[in-house]
Amino acid sequence: MDTFYNAGVAFVAWIQSLGAWLVGPMQFFSFFGSGTFFLLLLPVMYWCVDVGFALQLGAIMLFSSAINGTLKLVFHAPRPYWFSTKVTAYAGEPTFGIPSGHSQNAVVLFGTAAVLLKRRWFWLLAIFFIIMIGFSRMYLGVHFPQDVLTGWAIGALILWGMANWWKPVKTWAISKSLVQQIWLAFALSVILLLCGAAAYAPLIGWNMPAEWMTNALQAGMGTPPMPVTMDNTITSAAALFGLLAGVAWIQSRGGYDPRGSLGQKALRLLPGLLGLLIFYFGLGLIFPKDATLIAFALRYLRYALVGAWVSAGAPWLFQKLKLAG
Repeated sequence: MDTFYNAGVAFVAWIQSLGAWLVGPMQFFSFFGSGTFFLLLLPVMYWCVDVGFALQLGAIMLFSSAINGTLKLVFHAPRPYWFSTKVTAYAGEPTFGIPSGHSQNAVVLFGTAAVLLKRRWFWLLAIFFIIMIGFSRMYLGVHFPQDVLTGWAIGALILWGMANWWKPVKTWAISKSLVQQIWLAFALSVILLLCGAAAYAPLIGWNMPAEWMTNALQAGMGTPPMPVTMDNTITSAAALFGLLAGVAWIQSRGGYDPRGSLGQKALRLLPGLLGLLIFYFGLGLIFPKDATLIAFALRYLRYALVGAWVSAGAPWLFQKLKLAG
């Protein structure tokens, strides 16, 4: 296994030898595969552009992120800068390395958008961003080539499943009552959580190899790695439940129409993003962050509220303020 990692270190060190001038451009591309970009994109798309498009994009992305968090625990592999001081850490990550979440989510995000838009030019743009995001993660020192390739492969599998199964599953789900739809959304969320728990349980008490921790701290990335965590899986599974449950509820009340004047759309963003900040950051400051059942439950509640706010809470408020139909 060390031989495999050493080959990956050699490749990462080689692309980093292209020069430090690439740090800025690589951080730029890396941002488009991050959760922060998705957190900004989804509400704007849902509130101001196209509910159906945003819902499909959001649901598939959150499903992908939950799967990624679980698979990281299954493989529990190092980051390049944890493994070797030959790699410069231009970014830091606290979780395990494989599969690359940025690479996987890039395929899912840009691939789903390309499937829905059905435009050749967007397919070319999507492929470009997918490649550059994967390359950026290696250049920044946070992923081996095998991490990126695995992320792309899993992302492609999820994208294939979405392209083939989204419509029949959606048709089946909307034929159910509101209560049944909410329970189905919760059941999907619980299945994702149980998969995460099955991967997490064997690692309780696991200690990172001393050399990995030493190298990671020496890289000067601030907070030391804390890779044995269910945080990412809980976050994504909870937000997915909130998003789907919120959609079911708002549809039962006649739906939400994002059309309107540019001024109306701009005015939606102020209360919408304010509410998002309260649930995302405000509750994050209050709720505990340790690895206890209470902390896990409160984290689930927090992100379920985030998902529900995006799909139902904010749209309901816009309707009350007469900023949307």
